[in-house]
Amino acid sequence: MIDVTADLPPELACPIAPVVDLVFSRWTTPILWTLHTSGRMRFVELERHITTISPKVLTQRLRQLERDGMIERTHYPEVPPRVEYEITDLGRSLAPLFAALGEWSVNLDKVEQARREYDSRTTTSVTHR
Repeated sequence: MIDVTADLPPELACPIAPVVDLVFSRWTTPILWTLHTSGRMRFVELERHITTISPKVLTQRLRQLERDGMIERTHYPEVPPRVEYEITDLGRSLAPLFAALGEWSVNLDKVEQARREYDSRTTTSVTHR
């Protein structure tokens, strides 16, 4: 069998790299998670749910997610104007991925333990130099 990825740079050879870039860029996951679990929302409602995001960044991420087909923006020509955001079927198709990551999150205690052990070893080795 011929390895077609052998001549590609590592960042292009990994088939999941573009998915990771798309789905796990900063703020994408909290936005999609919120829309998936809470349904259609207005901008202000999203701001209230994701309290650590600035309005400017939320606007940028919503535009990118709309461009990527993950969410749908609906503008209602009313006075005052109303805009709502909703996750699309494409965005919802990520639910199994999020569920699997949620199941894996039971390992976070092990990650923290590994970090403490590593930090302890590296701190000890630095002080003995």
